[in-house]
Formats: sequence, structure tokens, C-alpha cells
Amino acid sequence: MALAHGGVAHRADLRSAGVTRADVRTEIEAGRWMRRGRHTVQIGTGDLSPEATLWQAVWESGSGAILDGVSALLVCGLTGFTPRSVDVAMPDRNRRHRLHGVRLHRRRRLGPVARTGIPRASPEHAALRAAQWAVSDRQALLILCLVVQQRIVHPDRLWASRTELTPTRRRDLLLSALQDICAGARALSELDFAALLRERGLPEPSRQVVRELSNGRVYLDVRWDDLGLVVEIDGGHHAMAVMPVDDALRQNDVVLTGETVLRIPILGLRLQPGRFMDQVERGLHMMRQRAGRRMAG
Repeated sequence: MALAHGGVAHRADLRSAGVTRADVRTEIEAGRWMRRGRHTVQIGTGDLSPEATLWQAVWESGSGAILDGVSALLVCGLTGFTPRSVDVAMPDRNRRHRLHGVRLHRRRRLGPVARTGIPRASPEHAALRAAQWAVSDRQALLILCLVVQQRIVHPDRLWASRTELTPTRRRDLLLSALQDICAGARALSELDFAALLRERGLPEPSRQVVRELSNGRVYLDVRWDDLGLVVEIDGGHHAMAVMPVDDALRQNDVVLTGETVLRIPILGLRLQPGRFMDQVERGLHMMRQRAGRRMAG
């Protein structure tokens, strides 16, 4: 029973299994078990496991409580993000109980709930709420990128759930980001690039374009299909180990198919966005002229 919950058990489950209150009290007084709240008993001692902490948060917060936000996404497999607290949502009419380390959200409607394992919000709803509850706009966008990048939520399901966004100051930003993410953007740098394109009134490109090259299938970050201009936005990992070699081979393959490739390191996009975007604008102008000459010829 406890193994299925990361080392903890609910008192009601213990009673159903024939473990009486007296039995529990005896084990706790003997120092073999630990009381972790009104309902939660740790079968053993020491620190709670991450999974046990999530079960404790749900059991102790109140009737109808579920994991939500980033906490629900962690159960779905989210990596690369460490929250400061456990996000729990519960019906606003139910009695709540404060718990250290738990951020409680009272909701009129919980929406779809996954009941297999720890009760939690559906991934697409949890992702949108996590973005709204994030401590900063950048963190909000990072969460949306991660859930799609790690295939926790399909972009179509995320876009279909956008009506769940509540009216907050961040809503317009998230809607704009969702458009870019669902169109193919998979990183914060790609969202930044999309915003810079709009600021200059430049045409929308295709994103994450699939190409078959000599070394197999590759994904191009950004491509203007009618002009043959490609922009690759290089994150920090592109400077590590053999990545520069792989990038050079990839770029050469793309150029040899007749494309023009511009590379923008993420640091450059942050430090000198104007100069890099000038190059993109010049590249688009040059490719339009080239296409015009071909048509005239």
C-alpha cells in the first residue's frame, strides 16, 4: 500500500486493510512510523520522498484536492523545472487546510481530472495554469515550451484549451506565445525571435521545417518557404563538445540544396538583437530581389 504512494499511506486505507488506530499509534510511538498530518502516515522514518510529498499535499489540503500547475506536470514526466512549492487546487466551497510548502488554489470548476495515480489536472489545463501562476513572464513561457518540447502536451490540445486562460495581465502574452508554440516554436529563443519579427512587421515564417538531407532528417528552426531563407537560432548547447561540427555539417548540407542560412546565437539575440534582425531583414530583401530576377528571366 505504502509502496504505491511513495512510502506513505492514508489512514482510511490502513483501516480498510485491517490496521487499527491503535496499531498505527503503537508504530508511531515505537518510532517505526511517522505521523505526517491528519490523514497521512509514513511507513518508516526519514525524509519524505518527492512522490510521498505530493500525496501528502493532496490528502492533507482538503476534500476534492488535486495536483495542479507544475506539480501535476511533474507527475506527467516534466523535467528541467524545479518548483518552490506544491500546487494544489480544490473546489472553492470545500473546507481547506493550510500545509507548509503547499500553494493552494481555490477554483469554482476543476476541469478534467486524471484519477490514475495521484489525482491531478489534465496536462493541458495544468500547463496553462502553471503559466498563469509562474513568478515571471519568462518562467511562464518556459513552462509552455517545455511541455510541448517534452511531448507532455500535444500543441493542438494546448491550443484547444486556451479558453481556460483567466483574464489576467499575462493572458495576451500567453495567447501570443501559444500561437507561436503551436505553429512550431519550441524554445524561449524562438519565441523571442517571433516577437522581434512582429515588431519589424516582417512576414511570418514556417517553423520546425522538416528536411531530408544526406545525414538524415533534420528540423530547421525557421524558414521562409517562398524565398528559401533559413534562420537557425543556436542555444547555449550548440557551443558544447562536437555540436559546432554537427552544426557546420548540417548548415553545409542545407546550403548545398540551394538555401541561404543565417545563424543567430541566443546570446547574440539578447545582446545585439538589432544587428541580427537587420541581417534577417536584409536577407529577406535580397532573397525577394533574387526571386524577382528569376521570374523576370
